[in-house]
Amino acid sequence: MLSPHPPTPNPLVDRLGRVHTDLRVSVTDRCNLRCFYCMPGEGVEFRSHQEVLRYEEIERFVRVVARLGIRKVRLTGGEPLVRKGMVGLVEMLARIPGIDDLAMTTNGILLAQHAEELKAAGLMRLNVSIDTLDPEKFRRATGRDALGDVLAGIAAARQAGFRQIKLNALAIRGRSEEDVVPLARFARDRGLTLRFIEFMPLDGCRQWQPGQVLSAAEILDLLASEFGPLEPVSDDGSAAAREYCFPDGAGRIGVVPSVSRPFCDRCNRLRLTSDGRLRNCLFAVEGTEVRELLRGGASDEQIAEAVRETVRQKFPARGSPDASFARPKRTMHEIGG
Repeated sequence: MLSPHPPTPNPLVDRLGRVHTDLRVSVTDRCNLRCFYCMPGEGVEFRSHQEVLRYEEIERFVRVVARLGIRKVRLTGGEPLVRKGMVGLVEMLARIPGIDDLAMTTNGILLAQHAEELKAAGLMRLNVSIDTLDPEKFRRATGRDALGDVLAGIAAARQAGFRQIKLNALAIRGRSEEDVVPLARFARDRGLTLRFIEFMPLDGCRQWQPGQVLSAAEILDLLASEFGPLEPVSDDGSAAAREYCFPDGAGRIGVVPSVSRPFCDRCNRLRLTSDGRLRNCLFAVEGTEVRELLRGGASDEQIAEAVRETVRQKFPARGSPDASFARPKRTMHEIGG
């Protein structure tokens, strides 16, 4: 089958030959939840309006990297829907030649209000974060009694007819075991894909310990005890999640073994923070300053070269030369999901 795009003259290839085609764009570090694994409970200082990239700056940057082979863009936060005018940004990005996959990760609280217009603006896929179906556990984990809003958002997204809706659940030992099966059944009954993500050292309280990781293998065992052994689904090897189908073939479920079996060898992602720093890894200690290039009169080629150099400097794994976790200075809400 022919590729929908001609070969990129100078694709974004790092020292290990990994070709980068996926960009995560954080539009804000603000959120309407206070999940302990993402944002500190106290003392949070958000970026000022002036520090955050304007929508026109995001659009220009995406146009530049689209010419370098970026094909997938995912809007993240914080919570992207707390920033005003998100539908307008989606419309801007959906018109960029070469971007053929435009998605968003959201906590779902404001999704019921915006699902229809986001779909109409050109958003193709959604990932909705939901770790539990227990209202009290949800309140304790997020600091807000808003599970009903999230469920309403998921229902509205299904009604809007997005190409794909995935549910993301963080897996933490001692907290998540009893939620695995109910979440799987919830997703399966609604024709949605659920992905469990291993707990990584990006928590707001900076208290992560390896023993808190509920591994992908343990999650699969919990699912097998209820549904029977799940069957692996073949893929192209580029996805972060390892997908499985239920024994009766009805529905899929994924696990992201980011700690126990990291997928760094096939990582194709870059991340742009809300204040304009380009990161070549989720665990990158530093990032390339893009905002000043965008605001300082740099040409598109100068911006493109900064992106190429950022990719060239990517480490083999986990943001460090020896593949150990290099805990970044920023927590998850400052980096972008």
